[in-house]
Amino acid sequence: MTAMNDPTTAPDRSKHPTASATERTPALDPRPAESTTRRNAAFALAIAWVTVPLLIGFKLLANIGAVSEWLKEDPSRGIPAYILLFAISSGLGILPTYAQAILGGWVFGLALGAPAAIAGCIGGALLGWSFSRLVSGRGIESWLDAKPKARAIRAALVGAHQVRLMWLVALLRLPPNSPFAIANLAMASTGVRLLPFMAGTAIGMAPRTIAAAGIAAAGAATGASDIQALIRDQGWLWFGIGIVALVAAFSVISHVAKRALKQAGLEAGF
Repeated sequence: MTAMNDPTTAPDRSKHPTASATERTPALDPRPAESTTRRNAAFALAIAWVTVPLLIGFKLLANIGAVSEWLKEDPSRGIPAYILLFAISSGLGILPTYAQAILGGWVFGLALGAPAAIAGCIGGALLGWSFSRLVSGRGIESWLDAKPKARAIRAALVGAHQVRLMWLVALLRLPPNSPFAIANLAMASTGVRLLPFMAGTAIGMAPRTIAAAGIAAAGAATGASDIQALIRDQGWLWFGIGIVALVAAFSVISHVAKRALKQAGLEAGF
C-alpha cells in the first residue's frame, strides 16, 4: 500500500511526454518515399524518351539502304525480324515509329510494310506499357491524384468504359506529334488498362503509319537505293513534294484528332 501511494515510485508521465508519444506513434510508412523514387524514375525515363528516339531516328533514315539490304537478304526472315525489332526499339524508346514506318514502306512496299509497321506498333505498345508500369509503379498515379485538375483527367481515362477508353486512347494516339514512347509512359503510369490501351493504339497509330509507309514506298518505287540516291537521281523537287504530302497528311490527321479530343473533353496532351 505504501509503495502504491509513494509518489517517488509512481512513474511521472508529465515529466516524460515524449516517451508516451513515441509509444503511440506508428512507424513511418515507407511507401511515400518509394512513390517519390518511382515518380522521379518515370520523369528521367520521359526525358530520355524525348531525346534518344529523335537522334537515332535520323541515323536510321540516313542508313536506310544498308538496313534494307539486310532485311531483304532472307525473305522468310525479313518481315518477322522487322516486326520484332520495331516492337523492341519502339517499346524501349530507342527508335521513333515514324522512322520505322518509313523503313517498312521503303523495304516491303505499302501493302506489306504498313501492316507490318502497325504490328510492330502493337508489340511496342505492349512492351512499353509493361516497362513503364514496372518503372513508375503507382508513383505517378498518387502524384496526379494530389492535383484536382490532373485527377479529373485521370478519372476520365481510367474510369471510362472499356470501349470509350479504347476510343480515347485512339484519339490520343492519332496526332502525328504524339511521341509513341512518351504516350506509353503517360498512359501506363496513369493506370490506363492494358486491353483498351492496346486496341486504341492499333486504331490510333494506323493512319499516320500508313501515310509514312505509303510515301516511303513511292520513293522506293523509283528504284533509288536510299534517300540520298533518291534526292540525287530525282532532285530535291520530288523529295520536297513527298515531304509536303506527308506533312499535309499528318496535319489533317492532327486536326481531326484535336477536334475529336476537344469534343470528348480531353486535350491532345499525350
